[in-house]
Amino acid sequence: MADGSSQQAQNSGVNPWLIAVSVMLATFMEVLDTAIASVALPYIAGSLSATNDEATWVLTSYLVANAIILPASNWFSLRFGRKRFLITCVIIFTIASFFCGAAPTLGFILIARIVQGAGGGARGAGGQGAAPAPGGPPAGRGGAGAAPGGGGAGGGRGRGGAPGAGQQSDHITHG
Repeated sequence: MADGSSQQAQNSGVNPWLIAVSVMLATFMEVLDTAIASVALPYIAGSLSATNDEATWVLTSYLVANAIILPASNWFSLRFGRKRFLITCVIIFTIASFFCGAAPTLGFILIARIVQGAGGGARGAGGQGAAPAPGGPPAGRGGAGAAPGGGGAGGGRGRGGAPGAGQQSDHITHG
C-alpha cells in the first residue's frame, strides 16, 4: 500500500532518478567533506596555530555530533517529512561548511563542525530513506538507493574516501 507522498510524486511526474541523484549528491558532499577534513588536518592545525592533538578535535566533534543525531533522524523525518527534513539538513550543512571555512580560531571551527555534523548525520539516514519510493520499486526494478556506484550512505567511505581529496587540500591556505 503506497502512501500519499508516493502517489503525489507519481501524479506530479517527478522523475525518481532525479530524486536519487539529488539524494546521492547530498550524501556525496558529506562523505567528501569528511575525507577532505581528514587529509587537511595538518594544514588546519598549522593555520590555526594548534597542535595536531588539538586539531584532531575537528574530526572528533563532527563524528560525535554525527553519531548523536543519526538515531534521531528517523523521528525527525517522520515528524517533519522526509523531503523537508533533507532540505533542512542540506541547508544546515552548507551554512556550517561556510563557517568552517571562515573559522578564525580552533574553538569557532569546533562549534561549526558540531553543527555540520548534526546536519550531515541526519542526511545520511534521512536522505537515504528519501531515495526509494515508499511503496517500493516496480517489479523487476531496483530502488533508487541501489543506483550504479553504490550511492548509499558511505559509498565513498568504504572505498577509502573521496578520490583527489589529498590533492585538493594540498593547495589550501587559511590566511
